Amino acid sequence: MTARFSGQTAIVTGGARGIGLAIAQRLADEGCRIVVWDRDLAPARQGGFQPALAQRVDVTSLASIEAAFAEAVAAYGQVQVLVNNAGVNGPVLPAWEYPPDAWDRVLAVDLTGVFYCCRAVVPHMRDKAYGRIVTIASIAGKEGMPGITAYSAAKAGVIGYSKALARELATSGVTVNCIAPAITETELFQEMTEAHIASAKARIPMGRFCKVDEIAAQVAYVASPECSFTTGFVFDVTGGRATY
Repeated sequence: MTARFSGQTAIVTGGARGIGLAIAQRLADEGCRIVVWDRDLAPARQGGFQPALAQRVDVTSLASIEAAFAEAVAAYGQVQVLVNNAGVNGPVLPAWEYPPDAWDRVLAVDLTGVFYCCRAVVPHMRDKAYGRIVTIASIAGKEGMPGITAYSAAKAGVIGYSKALARELATSGVTVNCIAPAITETELFQEMTEAHIASAKARIPMGRFCKVDEIAAQVAYVASPECSFTTGFVFDVTGGRATY
């Protein structure tokens, strides 16, 4: 595998498990120095992955993010890539029954957490005149998904936020893009009902779930120097569900 990221440092939020771990491993395989941010670092360690730096970070806390980012910059000098992956699904319930505390939690992690991470990292990338920000959104953010209104709203929010931020940074050397996967078999399945999982799978023309390695491969391109003239875009990984 080519070393597209040789000499670069990437922060991957939620990088200790699932999609985030697959992304971290793929970027590392291509020569990138990986900084993992997660609330629980044990899964990555149990799996044998050794990032350059593993930091216990709560993405709902701006202070936690700023402290961790300062440590990463002090250790490696420059951070070229930020992958906003940390997220929660929340309960699967009708909108009129959705618990307000669950709504607040999903938006805090999935939307406000992206804002906090970008707020901390963007000034550094602007100063260096280079950066790649990639946020893991969802097809639910483009189409809406019954039963997960908070998740759909949060993912639509990060798409809108990323488009606006991309325009602000268009001449800075920093690109901002999203990845929108279809349902992917990870530990988040534990938060979903069987009916919800079956409904989501039925919407995919290829008739199967997305694989974490497929998301990681798309991220590797979008986060690389090769993806230099695309910003404010949403890359779909949906097995044909999204054709727009």
